[in-house]
Amino acid sequence: MSMVATIGAGLDGLAQLQAFIASGRRPGIADSLDFDLVEVGDGLAVFEGTPGPHAYNPMGIVHGGYFATLLDSACGCAVHTKLSATQAYTTLELKIALHKAMTGQTGRVRAEGKVITCGRRVAFSEARLIDGEGRLLASATSTLLVMDR
Repeated sequence: MSMVATIGAGLDGLAQLQAFIASGRRPGIADSLDFDLVEVGDGLAVFEGTPGPHAYNPMGIVHGGYFATLLDSACGCAVHTKLSATQAYTTLELKIALHKAMTGQTGRVRAEGKVITCGRRVAFSEARLIDGEGRLLASATSTLLVMDR
């Protein structure tokens, strides 16, 4: 089930994500990992989340998959804002660098994704994951395939 298509049918990518935010709904992954899409603009998508035990690895720190999920979401949704009503995208490549560990004491984090370029078939984006004090926790670059729905 595509929540974006249900909520924003017929709208361009930016308007779809704006409608999605306004609906207050969350996809399953956001419920599981406790994060939300909080802001979108032209070529911009911002997610916020609070890491905790639900995201811990066996060593008691936040699993790299949590970092990757927020960064992939920010990169992908930034590209989504550039799409027409008849386009979709999928991630082809995601490269992340983890700069600082996260624990439950890290508090709320923010993943800010921006489009670098968006062509007819391929888009490139980047994202930064920061804590509440603006410290860089991780960064990512992404290559995405743009396609017709």
